[in-house]
Amino acid sequence: MTELIAGIEIPDTGAAADTTRLVSETSSPLLYHHSRRTFLFAALHAQRLDLRPDFELLYIASMFHDVGLHTPFSERVQRFEVDGADHVRRFLLERGYSADAADTAWEAVALHSTPEIPARMGPEIALTSLGVLTDVVGFGYDDIDPEAIAEITAMHPREDFKQGFIRELHDGVVHRPHTTYGAINADALEHHSPGFPRINLVERIMNSPWAD
Repeated sequence: MTELIAGIEIPDTGAAADTTRLVSETSSPLLYHHSRRTFLFAALHAQRLDLRPDFELLYIASMFHDVGLHTPFSERVQRFEVDGADHVRRFLLERGYSADAADTAWEAVALHSTPEIPARMGPEIALTSLGVLTDVVGFGYDDIDPEAIAEITAMHPREDFKQGFIRELHDGVVHRPHTTYGAINADALEHHSPGFPRINLVERIMNSPWAD
C-alpha cells in the first residue's frame, strides 16, 4: 500500500524499502525521523519550485545523508558526510543502479551540509540539502503549508530535536575531531567538548613549512 504523508508519496521500490529498514535499524530514532522529514520537506520544496527529481533517488539520499554519524558506517576515518556518501554509492551499485545514479546520490549526501553549492547542482542534490536545511535550521519554513508541517511532525516527531541533534553531531565525530575541519560538526564539538582545539585556515597557513 502506498504511504502518503502531507500528500507526498513515499517511494515503495525494493531499494527504498531496503533503505528504510537499514536506516531504522542502524540509526537512532532521532536521526531516522530527521531523515524522513528531510525527504518530505525536500519533496514539498520540489512542488513549490517546480523541480522534477527522481523521487526514489531523492528518498534514498535523504535517508542516507546522516548514516555516517553511526558505526557500521564509520569504519574509515573521514568526514561523516563522505562516509555516508561512500555507503550510498555502494548500496546503489550493489542493486544494479547506474554509475550516474550512484554518483548523484553520492554528491547529494556528501554535499548536504555545504553552503550554497548544492543549490547550483541537480535537483536531487539541491533538494536533499534544502530538506536538511528546513528541518535543522528552519530555512524555507514559512514557504510550507502549516498543515503539512503538522502532519509531517505528527508522523515523525521532533521530540527535543534541537539539543538531541547537536549531541548526535558531536557524538558521531568526537573520536575523529580532525575530520571536522571546515565542517559543521566543529560547532557541535566546540559546544559539548570544552577545550576542543578547533583548526582554522589561518593557523594552517602560518604553521606551514614554507619560509615566506
